[in-house]
Amino acid sequence: MNRRQSIYIDAFPHENPIPAACRIGSMLYSGVIYGRDAATQQVPASLDQQCELMFQHLKAIVEAAGGSLEDVIKVTLWMKDKSQRNIVNHYWKEAFPDKASRPARHALSGEFSGNMLVQCDFIAVLPG
Repeated sequence: MNRRQSIYIDAFPHENPIPAACRIGSMLYSGVIYGRDAATQQVPASLDQQCELMFQHLKAIVEAAGGSLEDVIKVTLWMKDKSQRNIVNHYWKEAFPDKASRPARHALSGEFSGNMLVQCDFIAVLPG
């Protein structure tokens, strides 16, 4: 068995030969995740829809690795317009409702192609 495990989910495939995340032992690191619709493989126009899909993909990826959102320890966001964090925060609080048990988060400005407005990656520490 390989020490390193590639994590893929059907809803968020990559064109390039890279997984959505990689696990070694209890550590899980994702690549970039964004709000692409699983059915159409298109990025919707609104930040609200992109956030909803992005957090769905984050959850699905960590679950595919054998964990849950409770195992996420850090999320890094890249936003086209950081003044719109209130929209991201709505989905953040849905994903991580307990304010005493939320992952760390860092938001950075990003420049994207197409109509993409937000991306993230995460680190999780999974059960042994």
